[in-house]
Amino acid sequence: MNRIVVGISGASGVIYGVRSLERLKGLGIETHLVMTKAAKITLAYETGLKVADVEALASVVHGSDDIAAAISSGSFPTMGMLVAPCSIRSLSEIASGVTSGLLSRAADVALKERRRVVLLVRESPLHAGHLKSMMTVTEMGAIVAPPVPAFYANPETLDAMIEHTVARALDLFGLDVGGIKRWGE
Repeated sequence: MNRIVVGISGASGVIYGVRSLERLKGLGIETHLVMTKAAKITLAYETGLKVADVEALASVVHGSDDIAAAISSGSFPTMGMLVAPCSIRSLSEIASGVTSGLLSRAADVALKERRRVVLLVRESPLHAGHLKSMMTVTEMGAIVAPPVPAFYANPETLDAMIEHTVARALDLFGLDVGGIKRWGE
């Protein structure tokens, strides 16, 4: 099955989610997008894109409050879920299992079904509560993958740094989008 849920939360770095949708579309992967209300606000601050531009990149778009969406059920098969970026609020909801919207519910479902969940947590510095939530989701089976630049690739632009981070996140699903410099190559 070639279907991934992409969550975009309100943390800084919405470009990671947008770029992920672009790359997944290029691979022919069916994407199910859920953006939080805060993500839509952040999108306006950080990019020149409209919500409709981002939604057009997805195969299916789900409202953040649509708890009856297909992605809220374990019987709906997916390869897993990528949350890019992942806010501390979303991380905390996923860690606690107390979900207030579709993004955290879909991640909770993916975890209970033992599917891959990758969280590009965007926060710094971190306090003990953040770290405990990261440990909790890791123990539950998620992968916490903060978007940290790989300087060994000698990136010359911000875009190159974004591309590398997204490619590495998609690697975690066994997907090779190509075009990145890998260590030793």
